[in-house]
Amino acid sequence: MNWSRKWINPVLDKEFRLRMRTPRSAISLLAYVLVLGVIALGYIYVSLYLGNQGNQPFNSGAGRMMFYVLSFTQLVLIAFMAPALTAGVISGEREKQTLSMLLTTQQSSSTIILSKLFSSLSFMTLIILATMPIYSIVFLYGGISLKQMLFIFLFYLFIMLLLGSLGVLFSTLFKRTMISVIVTYGVGLCIFLLTGLLYLFVMSIVQRSYYSMPSPATGPTYSFVGYILGLNPAGALVSLFDPGFSKGAFLVRNGNLNADAPIQLWQEFLLVYSVVIIGSLWISIRKIRPVARRKHKNQEYKAPSVETGASDPS
Repeated sequence: MNWSRKWINPVLDKEFRLRMRTPRSAISLLAYVLVLGVIALGYIYVSLYLGNQGNQPFNSGAGRMMFYVLSFTQLVLIAFMAPALTAGVISGEREKQTLSMLLTTQQSSSTIILSKLFSSLSFMTLIILATMPIYSIVFLYGGISLKQMLFIFLFYLFIMLLLGSLGVLFSTLFKRTMISVIVTYGVGLCIFLLTGLLYLFVMSIVQRSYYSMPSPATGPTYSFVGYILGLNPAGALVSLFDPGFSKGAFLVRNGNLNADAPIQLWQEFLLVYSVVIIGSLWISIRKIRPVARRKHKNQEYKAPSVETGASDPS
């Protein structure tokens, strides 16, 4: 049995060939790995020779900090690359006047949308996996477990799926690729930057009066501001590094040392944006065939008029 024909449909096969076999893909992969590698080597040089003045070794604490720097750098790079890969998958077909041809094939709307999304994110996944040798430098110094790195890479996949589904949604709704790219980057900027700024602003207001208020006699208390930070990818990423970070984000007080936050920031992030991903893909599947939808509405509109005309005695 040919498993490639069973699992790879024609749309996915075409996208794989166009994305993976071009010189641009190889150059993008090389540039991405080089940027992350330069940052890793630059951090080692600064920490080993400048920060410690060559007297202290590169210990596990510095290795852990290097892992944090690489993780946040990779998060920023994903935020820039994922929308660019997905924001033109449908609008690009419309601009090339090939979307109508694609819709006349035997592929369903869900197959077309999911194939476009999966093919776009597969290249980004390849780039992320190509950076694993750079992360292996951290294991030479310790401070990070393999489980933590696995969770971080799974979190990256979720971020790519979130930005990719938004890119496909706006690419389906807007006819021009440039508009869909701008809107996708705008929404991504709100998710990455606006939620963090909103958390800092609300925290500065709440924190002034929160600790001065009398606490209840029993049970820990917490503030709602942590739910705002749970919408930010950076906050969720830090909570994966340090579970106690969520406790500080919610301003938990009046509890023992085992008192924890009402929810971990990364758990809230996954729950909220899973709904966003499902909703974006559902709308994209519904909106990709506007002609069939208008035709169905016209039939519903004409049906009552025919019945009225038939029942009219005049």
